[in-house]
Amino acid sequence: MMIRVLLTAALLLTTPAAAQTVTPVPPSPAAPAPAPVPVPALQHVRLTTTLGDIIIAIEVERAPVSAANFLRYVDQRRMDGTTFYRALTVGTGYGLIQGGTRNEARRILRPIPHEPTTTTGLTHGDGAISFARGAPGTATGDFFITIGALTSLDAQPAAAGDNGGFAVFGRVVAGMDVVRAILIAPTDPNTGEGIMRGQMIAAPVRITTARRVDAPVTSLPAPPPVPPAEPAPPTAAPEPPAQP
Repeated sequence: MMIRVLLTAALLLTTPAAAQTVTPVPPSPAAPAPAPVPVPALQHVRLTTTLGDIIIAIEVERAPVSAANFLRYVDQRRMDGTTFYRALTVGTGYGLIQGGTRNEARRILRPIPHEPTTTTGLTHGDGAISFARGAPGTATGDFFITIGALTSLDAQPAAAGDNGGFAVFGRVVAGMDVVRAILIAPTDPNTGEGIMRGQMIAAPVRITTARRVDAPVTSLPAPPPVPPAEPAPPTAAPEPPAQP
């Protein structure tokens, strides 16, 4: 019996290597590369102000109505010589600044249809630029820029009354330091009408020119999230940035 076991073992050890070779399996076809995610087309505008430059990426694809309206004001130089005239602080590091034509008859174009955030997919995050308005469909050449996330200004379909929010059409990609400097500019407690009383900048910040520019490198990454140390914005929307 022992001899038979040894012989069997010897046969296993001397089996030709070819008899133990595993036939290779051809590799499966490579999976197709995922389709590239389309990047929305952007136009860039530089607002040159007396406090420095602000560069804005304009969402011409996702907010075509509002973006085209803003670019008409830029291309026709209707923004040249306007001002940032309103600063509203709603919490530490949160608020908005408002600027533009201030409903000046010689500057304004016809109002545009309202383009809510539920349609565009945009939001009032830090540095968002959005149109001021009264009733839906009354926006012309006045706009505001948010400092901190103020998503309460987005459309709120479940809310009663005018729930369309404001029309975001881009975001600041360079010059947020200038935006923040405008936010803390002194305001005059005795100027402004209605809800805007006390929010008007005592020495409005002049927009000397507004021009299209090539895309800056700073427009490529997404804007950083609001630091968690910042207090949350109020749950109720701040006073709406209606035109004066």
